[in-house]
Amino acid sequence: MTRIGLLSDTHNMLSPSVFNHFKDVDEIWHAGDIGTPAITDALAAFKPVRAVYGNIDGTDLRQLFPEHLKFRCEEVKVWMTHIGGYPKRYDPRVKAEIQRNPPDLFICGHSHILKVIYDKRLKLLHINPGAAGKYGIQQVSTLVRFAIEGKEIKDLQVIEMKDKKVIKD
Repeated sequence: MTRIGLLSDTHNMLSPSVFNHFKDVDEIWHAGDIGTPAITDALAAFKPVRAVYGNIDGTDLRQLFPEHLKFRCEEVKVWMTHIGGYPKRYDPRVKAEIQRNPPDLFICGHSHILKVIYDKRLKLLHINPGAAGKYGIQQVSTLVRFAIEGKEIKDLQVIEMKDKKVIKD
């Protein structure tokens, strides 16, 4: 079993509580709009990190991380990107590919709106963890934890962070 801590849209601000919330995960996945390499450096010093860059990320992060990351976690095909839309409203940049070759798990960020939706037509789980930073329209910063065991995605938890302290570069 692989336990995942998922976040997005830190925008150069990382709450110290992330480390407490992710203390029992095996990997941390960041779905873009990181802000600065210091954020992923801090996360990577704590747990292994997989990440994609987002639309606010500069050349430094674009050299470190891809726009799209496709991989397997156990027996689950994962596709993570920053701008991806959601079921029935996939972004044009991913729509044709996701219909042609759907993953089992599609992860994106960008909207700052937490969404977990099962796409019955494509038979995939879509997760947008909302925004973990303080920048944006969200009222509450959020994280997601879940586990992958074989082909099963399970034990999904939404975490609302209420603390006001942040780590900045």
